[in-house]
Amino acid sequence: MHFGISVPTHGDYADARVLAEMAREAEDAGWEGFFVWDHLNDVDGPLADPWVALSAIAMRTRRIRLGPMLTPLPRRRPWKVARETATLDRLSDGRLVLGVGLGYPRDEEFEAFGEDGDERVRAGKLDESLDILRGLWTGEPFEYSGEHFTVRPTTFLPRPVQEPGIPVWVGGYWPNRAPFRRAARWDGVYPGRLTKERRAKWTPRLWPLEDVREMVAYVAAHRVRPEPADVVIGGYTAGTDRNADADVTAPYAEAGVTWWVENLHSFRGSFEDMRARLRLGPPVR
Repeated sequence: MHFGISVPTHGDYADARVLAEMAREAEDAGWEGFFVWDHLNDVDGPLADPWVALSAIAMRTRRIRLGPMLTPLPRRRPWKVARETATLDRLSDGRLVLGVGLGYPRDEEFEAFGEDGDERVRAGKLDESLDILRGLWTGEPFEYSGEHFTVRPTTFLPRPVQEPGIPVWVGGYWPNRAPFRRAARWDGVYPGRLTKERRAKWTPRLWPLEDVREMVAYVAAHRVRPEPADVVIGGYTAGTDRNADADVTAPYAEAGVTWWVENLHSFRGSFEDMRARLRLGPPVR
């Protein structure tokens, strides 16, 4: 199992230089991934652009994988994302992972700017955007005609470094099934969870292992590629003893999780507490 860090881009983190320095510290501490949130509108304070921050991160690191977790493709133009991701993949020497989803919340991220927040519309835009990304990343002549997007014959160069393209992790809220069928067509899944009582969206501190096993089996059953998909779980460990933290994460590896992403944000303590957790390193013995 691989280990990454997830950080927001608001508040104390709303500075691309700070995020780049944290990514360098994460790499030095042994983390394998550094992922940033992608939000457009934070009504409570400052917010950094994740794509500018990822460029700074790429320049300050050498080995760690990086990417947005998750970028809301339905509010982006897919050809612009294709250009940005190919450039960033080359800048980072092939270390980019593209996390994608419908986007949340619909009011602040979509409707506040005149965008359609309907989930069916966003799902359609997401699927078409992914098809367009895959086509433009080939560096070959490409055209597309869909319900939401049209691309006249064009060729995008240079290509990304990674072959056959940049890995795509698809977000979704379990136990909804449609996002996980979508993820099975791509490279991985990064789930949140819906509570049974209120259908509220959240990421638990520790996922119930029975849910994880069910997700892993569901994605595998709908897989259309020969290689298995990544299953990326976000969660929290205590961050005071690496051996104890490894005891927490080991059952998830046995259940089929390929990436554990530590949710490092201010809900757990002060900004300096978060930096100390990052410097301790991943939960491995």
